[in-house]
Amino acid sequence: MWAEGHPCALNNRPLRRQGLTEIHKFGRFVPLRCTVKPNRCSATQCRLNHNPPSGVPLRRSKRGWMWNHFYLLEEYTGTDMQYVGKLHSDGDRGDGSARYVLTGEGAGSLFRIDEKSGDIHATKRLDREEKAYYILRAKAVDRFTNEALEGESEFVIKIHDINDNEPRFTKDLYMARVPEMSDMGTSVIQVTATDADDSTYGNSAKVVYSILEGQPYFSVDAETGLVKTALPGMDRELKENYQVVIQAKDMGGQMGGLSGTTTVSITLSDVNDNPPRFTKSLYEFRVPETADLGATVGLLRALDADIGENAEMEYRIISSDGPGMFDVFTNKSTQEGVIVVRRPLDFERKRQYSLRVQVENVHLNPRFFAAAPFRDDATVKVQVEDVDEPPVFERPSYVMEVKEDAARSTVIGSVSASDPDALHNPVRYSIDRRTDMDRVFNVHAGNGSVFVLRELDREEAAWHNISIIATEFNAPRQMTRVPVFIRILDVNDNAPTFATNYETFVCENARANQRIQTVSASDPDNPIGGHRFVFSLAPEASGKANFSVRDNKDNTAWILTRRNSYLNLQRSVYLVPVVISDGEYPMLSSTNTLTVRVCTCDRDGNMQLCNAEALAARAGLSTGALVAILLCSIILLMIVVLFAALRRQRKKEPLIISKEDVRDNVVSYNDEGGGEEDTQAFDIGTLRNPEAIEESKQRRDIAPEPFYPPVRRPVPPPPPARDPGHGHNGDVREFISQRLQDNDGDPTAPPYDSLATYAYEGSGSVAESLSSLESVTTDGDQDYNYLSEWGPRFKKLADMYGADDSDRDS
Repeated sequence: MWAEGHPCALNNRPLRRQGLTEIHKFGRFVPLRCTVKPNRCSATQCRLNHNPPSGVPLRRSKRGWMWNHFYLLEEYTGTDMQYVGKLHSDGDRGDGSARYVLTGEGAGSLFRIDEKSGDIHATKRLDREEKAYYILRAKAVDRFTNEALEGESEFVIKIHDINDNEPRFTKDLYMARVPEMSDMGTSVIQVTATDADDSTYGNSAKVVYSILEGQPYFSVDAETGLVKTALPGMDRELKENYQVVIQAKDMGGQMGGLSGTTTVSITLSDVNDNPPRFTKSLYEFRVPETADLGATVGLLRALDADIGENAEMEYRIISSDGPGMFDVFTNKSTQEGVIVVRRPLDFERKRQYSLRVQVENVHLNPRFFAAAPFRDDATVKVQVEDVDEPPVFERPSYVMEVKEDAARSTVIGSVSASDPDALHNPVRYSIDRRTDMDRVFNVHAGNGSVFVLRELDREEAAWHNISIIATEFNAPRQMTRVPVFIRILDVNDNAPTFATNYETFVCENARANQRIQTVSASDPDNPIGGHRFVFSLAPEASGKANFSVRDNKDNTAWILTRRNSYLNLQRSVYLVPVVISDGEYPMLSSTNTLTVRVCTCDRDGNMQLCNAEALAARAGLSTGALVAILLCSIILLMIVVLFAALRRQRKKEPLIISKEDVRDNVVSYNDEGGGEEDTQAFDIGTLRNPEAIEESKQRRDIAPEPFYPPVRRPVPPPPPARDPGHGHNGDVREFISQRLQDNDGDPTAPPYDSLATYAYEGSGSVAESLSSLESVTTDGDQDYNYLSEWGPRFKKLADMYGADDSDRDS
């Protein structure tokens, strides 16, 4: 099978073959000289059927062509279908029996073939950027038998490119940074644009870069797209940000080419090209003399046009008329210099200080050293303000010593304080009694002398720590404390004694000069050279001594026997007086008695029986066991006695039987009275009128018992009344006395903690009793006419009761 189509060419290169050939192009044969290389034919298969130009006939050699490419322009804009080429088979006799079949990519949809003629057309407009080539297969078959006239052949339809795509940058916006003050030609950033057109066909994809905006500061390389600085010394402090517009144009930048643009945002990064500068050449501050160490005096501010670490500054004092009095450091957040107090200030000593402060960048750039020094200086004046200060002691603390035998009012030392202010106010001294609760010491208020107020004892307290207060006379709130440490010096005022209580025994079979005890001594005193004790037997016991004392010269002594045997039956205990002396001045001594018991021992000298313990040992019980048995017996006896007492108390019949708790000792009556008109419930008049008491009246809260009749005691006659107003006092006294006798003689009376209360409304008043209670016990009516004689204050009562009388009479 062979094909007819475009001239035999591949990329505009002619198809070459030795000899002459006719190509059927667009429906006609065209004579053409071709030279064909194997498998290089691009669009058309050529066939030789002519003689050479010399007229020499050539014998035609029939041969099949190797063809595999068709070419088609993209973006076809015609109204008819675009013609691709023509297929023809040697087996096609032209009688219409051959049928051409096309399969593969786009067959039937994008590409159609005429079954009879073999013409191929493109049905749609094609875009090379979507698909650059299509692979199809063609064959010729017999229309009637469907038998293949030739084998199937594969060919490619390639889409020829046209310039229909503009260059596109990889980013719409580029961000770049370049240091300020950079040299001209410093690279900033490289931009890249791509063109979708075929770079192997023409100049459609050849891109050229140019700068549209950003001159004269920046430039761009036309071929590589590298953006560079175009001016030297660009200063960030003048302008920091730049917007540069870059254009990419295809067709090599020629007229008619397509183009695209992008924006490059370029920022000048900071370098340390500006030195710091103080805002003022002279700073003045004021600070009180009582300012604490580290207190802030003032702030220094320097400005630097740079930013970030290039603006970091460091302050230091380069000179001062008060060295070491102040210090300066940098506040890292604000880059300010902070002046602080380093040593205590004193207005009376120095009132003003002058400092020279320097500021310098921390991170320096040697490239700009030649431009200017990267430091600045300023003068600082500090004025010290006077403050009313408390007194100041000459020392921060005092240490004094005094002997423990010092007499009262003995001066042991003195303290001194003064007012540091210019007025020099007098100072008054006192002791903080919270530090001297026992009032052992005192201080003179005027001169600060410390003296003893009470007797001292080093053995009781070797040190005393007190605080003395100095106060200004004119300003009591201005006070200062100072610690005073008083050491009590030792004096030999204690005699030595035995170091412990010794339990010494001597065996009955002891021999002479046998050691039975080693003793030592103790002394609360503390001599400088240490203790040196001397032991000896008391002189009064040396004549008839049964024991002797040997001083070992090492602050110990031995107690030795002076005879061979001791009998417990003759004497069970010996008292040995031992004299112990110290070697101090004045020498003190004491006589200490050592108790020696005579005990029965075995042959080895081990104690077996000793006087009182021997008796207990014979019974088989020790002294401790006997004491324990005795204590247990006493406790048991106390328990038995207590139990018996409780049982007797429980057997007593309760005095009052009530639903309430009897421990309250409350007599409860459940009757409800009817008021003043109820004269039957209780004989209230009996309480008010002692004369109406019945002799046989019994208690109402308990049943009477005939075995215990109430005992009546004779009542002495009441004394005569002193005046008419107190005529019934005797009645009240008699009534209460009789009630007292009834309770005393009544065995069934309530317990002793019960309280019986009686009230009597006496008749000593001129108006006598106004209560109606007394009317319960009277038979006749009373006359109230006398109320009218008492004056206008009782007129209302006279009208009320007098009216009743008149009505009753009528």
